[in-house]
Amino acid sequence: MSELRNSGRKKQSGPVIPRGHTVGEFQNYQDASAMVTRLVQGDFPAAKISIVGHDPVIVESVRSKLGYGRIALSGSLTGFWLGLIFALLLGVGFTTTPDGAATYQPQTFAAVLIVAAGIGMLINILRFSFSKSKRGYLSTQMPVATRYEVIVPSEEATDATKALSQAQSD
Repeated sequence: MSELRNSGRKKQSGPVIPRGHTVGEFQNYQDASAMVTRLVQGDFPAAKISIVGHDPVIVESVRSKLGYGRIALSGSLTGFWLGLIFALLLGVGFTTTPDGAATYQPQTFAAVLIVAAGIGMLINILRFSFSKSKRGYLSTQMPVATRYEVIVPSEEATDATKALSQAQSD
């Protein structure tokens, strides 16, 4: 067995909730962030400030209705961009004659883009119809806390108060 050595460093088992003096408590993140800005402007060390959110909830915001038209448009745009990349990489529409002259045929290039957009649209529609969820909308989810605390180390509380008063006087 190998001998375990103490390297003198603390083992970190994961993130730790900051403890200390609460400088301010707010109902929204913007107000807490504004206080942190004032602390930093008052020359308080930014690395010693923490914003802690309490009682997190998930908020789902509905963005738009989801239907075959949106799915078809999304698929055709994806197919168009993929077709454009491949057409440029492969040099579609550019030919050289035996005497070394290069010619460009834009109709061939455009045809590749149109076919790629059509294939992308078809794949997206088929994928949507076979794995269609019961939801008819697009949404995003984000975590939001019900209240936020701005915390500094307890031994730095007086310095934080001074920094806030200095930032307000400037």
